[in-house]
Amino acid sequence: MARKYVWWQPPEQTLADRPLLLAQMMTLGSADDIRWLLSLVSTAELRNALRDAPIGIFNPRSWKFWHLRLGLGPPPELPARRLPREVPR
Repeated sequence: MARKYVWWQPPEQTLADRPLLLAQMMTLGSADDIRWLLSLVSTAELRNALRDAPIGIFNPRSWKFWHLRLGLGPPPELPARRLPREVPR
């Protein structure tokens, strides 16, 4: 799963950053992979992965789904990167 969902780095590095792997799977996971994930990971760990995910991992649909699925109620605004107003030249 580490290679499948975090393809840009070695699996060993991904496994050392479990919240990243969980967030990627929560966003991109197939139905079968999500069932597998839910059988292995606690609700608390999924909540932590959702809360602490790097900005840009979750899309609006998965952000809303997981907040509701994990009993967190309506989701807050999806975190977004903020760009400076002026770009230095």
